[in-house]
Amino acid sequence: MIEVEIRSFLTEEQYQELLKFFKENSEFIKEDCQETHYFNCREDLRIQKNNFFSKIWMKKGRIHDDSREEIEIKFDRGDFEKLSNLFFSLGYDIEIKWFRKRFEFKWQEIDVMLDYTKGYGYILELEILTDEKNKQKTLELLKQKLQTLNIEETPKQEFDEKYDYYRKNWRNLIRQ
Repeated sequence: MIEVEIRSFLTEEQYQELLKFFKENSEFIKEDCQETHYFNCREDLRIQKNNFFSKIWMKKGRIHDDSREEIEIKFDRGDFEKLSNLFFSLGYDIEIKWFRKRFEFKWQEIDVMLDYTKGYGYILELEILTDEKNKQKTLELLKQKLQTLNIEETPKQEFDEKYDYYRKNWRNLIRQ
């Protein structure tokens, strides 16, 4: 399966408005707190501990691409330190740590994530899993849905710049 997604940075006011909208107009899936470690390697390789489980996952392609193949393996939540130790033993270093609060909803067959990431900001993400053949059509649908929410798509360049800034400064940003 191919993950097709569209993201936008939000103001805190937009975030609160959308949180209210989705609570009233969609199916609430869950609230989650996540700690994610990105490793400095050729692939987009990560481990995560959240309220429910731990996982290893890798996304093929470039970060912020509209669609990417994703490989994910879940573990017990308590195994996070073992996963971390495994990757350190293999010579991987942590490139970034994220600390995120996430609300997930299902809205008109779309997975909706409203995130606040410490030191990074507020983000709306709309996502659908599809096949290679339908990824462009799915992306167009997500862009239309974003417009119905009166949210402008954040350009990939802005995401890349903010990500690069966070990558270089995350240790200081998460202390604030």
